[in-house]
Amino acid sequence: MNLTSTTAIEIDSIAKSSIRYSICTLVSNPEEYAEMVQSFIDAGFDTSFCEYLYIDNSKHNKYDAYAGLNKFLTLAQGTYIIICHQDILLNYDRIEVLEQRISEMDTLDKKWAVLGNAGAAGIKNIVYKLYNKVGELESRGTVPSKVISLDENFMLVKHSSNLAVSFNLQGFHLYATELCIIAEILGYSTYVIDFAITHKSKGNVDNSFFKIQSSLQEKYRKNFRGRYIRTTITEFYLSNNRFARIFFENKLIKFFMYQYYKIKYRRKLFDRKIRRDGQN
Repeated sequence: MNLTSTTAIEIDSIAKSSIRYSICTLVSNPEEYAEMVQSFIDAGFDTSFCEYLYIDNSKHNKYDAYAGLNKFLTLAQGTYIIICHQDILLNYDRIEVLEQRISEMDTLDKKWAVLGNAGAAGIKNIVYKLYNKVGELESRGTVPSKVISLDENFMLVKHSSNLAVSFNLQGFHLYATELCIIAEILGYSTYVIDFAITHKSKGNVDNSFFKIQSSLQEKYRKNFRGRYIRTTITEFYLSNNRFARIFFENKLIKFFMYQYYKIKYRRKLFDRKIRRDGQN
């Protein structure tokens, strides 16, 4: 087969987008969003190499944060995708500072995927550096810091990391936290960097926040459960517990577990047949 005579395209020959930054926002207040966009432009994020994408939630919630984030991450063309709140202003650090921070991170950790201005590295180790609406600098911890979660007010995602959040979670909270979890699962790192902006709000923790937290916990309880994985070639036990892996990989234990699952499967088929016969 002569590759040059086909219409197929070799993957590394695809032209890269000229868009450097995609600035993406869920909008419920158009006036506040317009102020935010102007602050970006004034800070050097010119429309000649930046695209401004938004979801119009001003009349009704067209997309929640999880669905909206996936929409942005799928359709944005920028090398870097900025996901931010409409109530931030870039009236301190400019684009040159952000470019410097990205360059520093490329040297420090080539596996970074998400950067932010506030997050947490442990159960008590919170890190942030930003200005509040009255111009006071609020700072805690040292930056840059590798973290396990980020605040949603400002996140920069490396497009090439191909991240997404879950399609079976909904709402407007903890999507940045889940994005960090996904990044870690895929082998990437997340950091809080020194990029000072103004965030007018301190956030909103309501009943829906704890409902989403519970859904997130339940999702990953199921996803991270110990279980056998079967492929067309082999089977093995998947668990974060070393002793559980050793126990369930034992040949005798695997034999009894195989019998158990065989009986369970046959029982399921039998119940299905009973229901089908009953309907007929």
